[in-house]
Amino acid sequence: MSQVSSIKKVATGFILFRRLSKEVQYLMLQASYGEFHWSPPKGHVEPGETEIQTAFRETEEETGIPKDEIIYHEKFSAELRYNVNGKPKRVVYWLGELKDPKFTVKLSDEHKDFKWLSFKDAWEIAQYEDMRKSLTAANEFIDSL
Repeated sequence: MSQVSSIKKVATGFILFRRLSKEVQYLMLQASYGEFHWSPPKGHVEPGETEIQTAFRETEEETGIPKDEIIYHEKFSAELRYNVNGKPKRVVYWLGELKDPKFTVKLSDEHKDFKWLSFKDAWEIAQYEDMRKSLTAANEFIDSL
């Protein structure tokens, strides 16, 4: 059995960014559980949902940012694979740009804090190497726009 077919846990979300003047900032959320890690918004795919539908739904649930406030850069995606409690998990992030850079984030109870950070600061706060690689790839993609 291949690793792809054995993965049952799938989560999706958006690496969200905004442009303030000439600076690009990334939205990072601090989990309210476990190691209180920082990551972009994401959540598990529910039955009957496509992965991109999940990304938009979870982003709105966790941040209050609705689909119509996000410019979806569909040519970018990053896939992470890791184990959670000994079971394989796949996470897909797409890239989303906030239309209104002053839009107010409203956190759900799944997170205890959020920060808009420069690439360097977002990279540093992301404690997992695969998340750092995804942020780097997103930053390079944005630079190419």
